Amino acid sequence: MLKMGELVLKGLNRQRFEQRLMSNLKRRISPFGNFNVYSMQSTIYAEPAEDADIESAFEAMRRVFGVAAVCRCAVAPKNMEAITASAIEYLRDDLSAAGTFKVEAKRSDKAFVFNSPQICAALGESILNAYSHLRVDVHAPQTTVVVEVRDMAAFVHAAPVPGAGGLPVGTGGRAVLLLSGGIDSPVAGYMMAKRGLEILPVHFFSYPYTGAEAKDKVLKLADIMSLYTGRAATVIVPFTEIQERIRKCCPEDMMTVITRRFMMRIAERIALDNGCGALITGESLGQVASQTMEAMAVTQAVCTLPVLRPLVGMDKEEVVAIARKIGTFDTSVLPYEDCCTLFTPKHPKTRPTLAQCLSAEEDLDIDGLVQNAVEGTASGA
Repeated sequence: MLKMGELVLKGLNRQRFEQRLMSNLKRRISPFGNFNVYSMQSTIYAEPAEDADIESAFEAMRRVFGVAAVCRCAVAPKNMEAITASAIEYLRDDLSAAGTFKVEAKRSDKAFVFNSPQICAALGESILNAYSHLRVDVHAPQTTVVVEVRDMAAFVHAAPVPGAGGLPVGTGGRAVLLLSGGIDSPVAGYMMAKRGLEILPVHFFSYPYTGAEAKDKVLKLADIMSLYTGRAATVIVPFTEIQERIRKCCPEDMMTVITRRFMMRIAERIALDNGCGALITGESLGQVASQTMEAMAVTQAVCTLPVLRPLVGMDKEEVVAIARKIGTFDTSVLPYEDCCTLFTPKHPKTRPTLAQCLSAEEDLDIDGLVQNAVEGTASGA
């Protein structure tokens, strides 16, 4: 049983969100066997075939955005004898290992002869008789037995396991993620996918200044992210020519901000070519020279699409905590430099103006460089 979070608050378009969630679920768990996935009474059910890998599917479902909680259940006929037998047997390992327990009951089928308090009392008494070492603790139990009496059957399970929450990927549209090899951008992609965006990763690659290891690192980050965001082929942008021209033609202290402006131009072209409605960056206000308010303003000035910055008000510790949670941190800190770090000036300008940027770009063939980069893009593994 998969519990939906904020989806249940949707109005007339709620069915669209549920259908997208079920589609995402089916796709994520299909490698683990056949499952019948359907929705009923504000809950999604995934019934496995006999040969399904339930453990792997369960872990995959926990990472699907739109799922607030997941419960592995035993299904029982709607009578107390069957419910009691199911709970005592199905939760044997949990009850044997615990010292205290409580019973929770939810009766959505109001025709069921017992109400919720009566279900709790009767089942609790039977469990105490079956497991003499247990005692009841309704405030801080070591295990919880949950009975949900619904229209088609009774479902018995332990306490729900938290899911990924958020909204189903794809319900909010598509967006390009500027994916570097660092800690921040994978977290930014994760956070926007949690709000329903389908993510298209774009990585800027400066061979031979950055080697195959750096590109492989980014592709691995995209692969880890896909456990939450869904799989999408990473777009690899050749960036060497642009960076060499910037280094040759632009003032050194303006190199970082001019580089960012080219990245945004190219990312927007890719976004428009792929039906994306926004760009996503991992910028955090004041973290580095290119992330001052002034620098972000002039880099965004080259775009017509909105630029989403989910980390803008977060500090590094908060970002690292999320990176550890989603499994990207250990890969992000591998010592392979990306194109941004290799061409960083000693003293970058932290408060550039648009006039200064336009002046610094005067000797650059902006349209030609952007066109060459877009035409040279390749799809990563």
